Amino acid sequence: MGRVIVVTSGKGGVGKSTITATLGMAIAEAGARVALVDADVGLNNLDLVLGLEGAVVYDVSDVEKGRCRLTEALVAHPFEENLFLLSSRALVNGSITERGFSAVIAALRRGFDYVLIDCPAGIDDGFHRAVSSADEAIVVTTPIPASVRDADKVSDLLAGYRLRRVEVVVNRVRGDLVMKGEALGVADVRKVLRLPVVGSVPEDDEVLLSQTVGRIASPTSAQYRAVLLVASHVMMGTNTLYDCTAKYRGIFGFFRKIAR
Repeated sequence: MGRVIVVTSGKGGVGKSTITATLGMAIAEAGARVALVDADVGLNNLDLVLGLEGAVVYDVSDVEKGRCRLTEALVAHPFEENLFLLSSRALVNGSITERGFSAVIAALRRGFDYVLIDCPAGIDDGFHRAVSSADEAIVVTTPIPASVRDADKVSDLLAGYRLRRVEVVVNRVRGDLVMKGEALGVADVRKVLRLPVVGSVPEDDEVLLSQTVGRIASPTSAQYRAVLLVASHVMMGTNTLYDCTAKYRGIFGFFRKIAR
């Protein structure tokens, strides 16, 4: 039976879908079968992040309503044989019940090693529908006070569910600003949220460029290397964070820092 992990956030715009897609790719490349489920009704874009928007025919509501088989709705990633997407492209809010969604996730659990659910941002019905089907949760936040506060509210809600673990990924970390004391660091976020931080992902211009052409960031990018460490934690329990400040230390780091 596979593990079901919901990836959530307190607000939109923190890079939750990108983290979900990149983490799924990293786990799949390690040899595990991974299903990515877009539960973000209304603002669903996981197919865009993966470059699969033209390949989606059926979605999760079609499966729940019996209009197609689960295997027909799953879209295989063209470059990674172990990675599949179940979209919610045509899903209208309220058209799928919590029970129906849970049944779809239960079926995926039987066929995949990992099921990653891209949860709607915020705390509406879609949030509860997605979280109720999961075993574990990853909360994505940026190191901005407002984002961390929203993540704290979400973590309080997650405490009401029987989740095995709730962990945090801090996304879009500006190492230069952390070094200058102008931005929150990982330790600051951990102190506020009182949860384990299992990922520190740097702001990376290459990610923005990749998304404009519908591709996940290159394996050589800093973001991908950071998410590889998150994947290692998920799969093997390692606890190594990417050091977003490393290149801003020392004499060369000084010049990089003042050049930003």
